[in-house]
Amino acid sequence: MKVAFLGTGLMGLPMAQRLLAAEIELIAYNRTPEKLEPLRAAGAQIVTKPREAIRAADCIVLMLSNAAAIYHVLLTDTSWHTLSGRSIIQMGTINPLESQEIRDTVVAAGGEYIEAPVLGSIPEAKTGKLIVMVGGEEEQYQRHLKLLQHFGENPVYIGAVGSASNLTLALNQLIASLTTSFALSLAYIQLQGIDVDLFMQVLRESKLYAPTFDQNLRRMLDGNYNNANLPTKQLIKEIDLFISEAKSLGLNLNSIEGVRQILHATMKMSYPEDDYSSVFPAIREWGEVSGG
Repeated sequence: MKVAFLGTGLMGLPMAQRLLAAEIELIAYNRTPEKLEPLRAAGAQIVTKPREAIRAADCIVLMLSNAAAIYHVLLTDTSWHTLSGRSIIQMGTINPLESQEIRDTVVAAGGEYIEAPVLGSIPEAKTGKLIVMVGGEEEQYQRHLKLLQHFGENPVYIGAVGSASNLTLALNQLIASLTTSFALSLAYIQLQGIDVDLFMQVLRESKLYAPTFDQNLRRMLDGNYNNANLPTKQLIKEIDLFISEAKSLGLNLNSIEGVRQILHATMKMSYPEDDYSSVFPAIREWGEVSGG
């Protein structure tokens, strides 16, 4: 099988590298050509136009920033006509309706489409320990399972196209909410003069504990938010998608809208490319200022 990988950013690059490490023939495209150099060095075929990658491959993996990028790369007139007989696996975070509309367009061109968004960040992408959630027909899931296992050992079949996108949005909401809640408690503990190690000792022994707390703790204490596992701007995009979908269900969104405000404050205080754990100074410094 020849695989085209379209989108080799923070997550796409290590995912594509895993395919090369498994000796899968890979054709790669990215809108920023410089990001392709590590793949070129590892033996991937590099192309300058998306249609060249699509024509050369049996299966096309998409790890693009949003639905607009997918339309621009995959569904322009020149690319759309090359989709016949090919499998499209969409692995980025988009909303369910966008995923269904892209599926319909791909099928109309004679191709097939499944969604396979992931939970995890760069360390999991490098080690093949992402949680892969699949939306499509169960037969499609079974047929693409071996390929998807290069990204995560146990890809989970969720249901029809749209269902995996919905689940991903729900999980991303938890990422943002858990991280801001932990940052608030950590800032409170520090300002009250309580030992952080004691706080973490009690927390780890409780049912309140989540491993993500320890993953973010060192960054928050050191104030080092470079080399992001998940950039703040990306998390904001995913929270905006969640809020948009959840509004239509009539849910009370006060909590996540508050988190969204914190994320936007974070963007103003740091860099959009900084790790999302940089919510900590946005919360702590606000507390210091308001406290006098």
